[in-house]
Amino acid sequence: MTRTRTRTALALAAGLAAAGALTLGSVPATASPLPLAGSTTVSPAGHAFKATLSGKATLKAGSVTVTCSVSVSTGSVPAAPGNHNAAGAVSSPISPPTYSSCTSSIPGVTPTVTTSGAWSVSMQNGSPITATMTVPTGGLVVHTTGLATCTVTTAPSGPAAVAGTWTNGAPSSLTFTNATVPVTVTGGFGCPTSATSSTFNAVYKVTDTTDPAQQITVAP
Repeated sequence: MTRTRTRTALALAAGLAAAGALTLGSVPATASPLPLAGSTTVSPAGHAFKATLSGKATLKAGSVTVTCSVSVSTGSVPAAPGNHNAAGAVSSPISPPTYSSCTSSIPGVTPTVTTSGAWSVSMQNGSPITATMTVPTGGLVVHTTGLATCTVTTAPSGPAAVAGTWTNGAPSSLTFTNATVPVTVTGGFGCPTSATSSTFNAVYKVTDTTDPAQQITVAP
C-alpha cells in the first residue's frame, strides 16, 4: 500500500512539473520597448535660412543620371517653443527646391526639373544628426527632350521621406548620400521605364539669412 501511494505521489509530482513547464513555455516573450527619440532643438528660433547646393546634385533612375549644379531652397526655424521637441524631431516647411543648369548622362538629351507642393525638412538630434526631407506627391518632375523624351515623377503615390544627415558648422550642411526616392518613368525609346526608384545625392550649405553672423544649429 505504501509503495503504491509513493508511486502515485511521484507520478502526480511529475505530472505537475510537466504541466508547469508547459505553462511557462507557452508564455510569450515580452519584447523590449523601442527607445524613445531624444530631444531636439533647432536654433536660432524663428530665424530664416537658405539652403544652397554645394557642388552638384544627382538624381539617378535606371541607367539615366541627371546632374544639376544650381539648387536653392529657403525656410525658417519654428518660433519658440516650436523649435524644441523633448522627444523627437523638429520640422520646418521649406520652399520647393529649384534646380537649374542640369545635364543628362545620355548625349543629346536635355533635362528640365520642376518642383511644386508643400516640402518640409525635419531634424533629429543624435549621433549623427539625422535629417529627413519630405517630397510631396509628384513634387519633383524631370522631363527630358532631344533624343529621348522621358518624364520622371518622384513620390508618385504619396509623400516620400528622403533620408539625410545634418552637420553643425559655419555654415552648417545638409547631406543626402544615395538616398532612395520612389519614382515612375514614362516615355519611349531610351527611357528607363522599368525604374521604380532613384538615388539622390546632394550637399547643401545652410545659412542664417535673418542674422548672417549666426549659424543654424541642431542640439539636444
